[in-house]
Amino acid sequence: MTGHCNCGAVRFELTSPLKSASYCHCTRCQRRTGAAASAQAGLERGQLRFVSGEEMVKTWWPPAPGFGKSFCSECGSQIGARDPDDPERLFSVRLGVIDGDPGVRPSKRTHTDAAAVWEPIPDDGLPRSA
Repeated sequence: MTGHCNCGAVRFELTSPLKSASYCHCTRCQRRTGAAASAQAGLERGQLRFVSGEEMVKTWWPPAPGFGKSFCSECGSQIGARDPDDPERLFSVRLGVIDGDPGVRPSKRTHTDAAAVWEPIPDDGLPRSA
């Protein structure tokens, strides 16, 4: 499975299938994406390998608590998130930068207490957590 940013400078491959995905409704994800939620999949250590453009990936570190948000410094495409306790490791990838079908569907919704008032969370039966 492969993926890339909008301009194509950052390209990566996944060395194994994704196992789970979720929607995050936190305010930071809303502001970062301009959307009501961010769809991402968890990664295991070493599962994502940059093929090109790794030097173009920059990370914004929000005030604690918070995970670093990694993006292409050329086009701004969101790539994934990093853990402040292990800043070299990308521990999630945004589903929108994966080429084709990511093979997983979001199975839960997190930070729903911060959901955007302008877009109600759909009644899709997914478990929710504040």
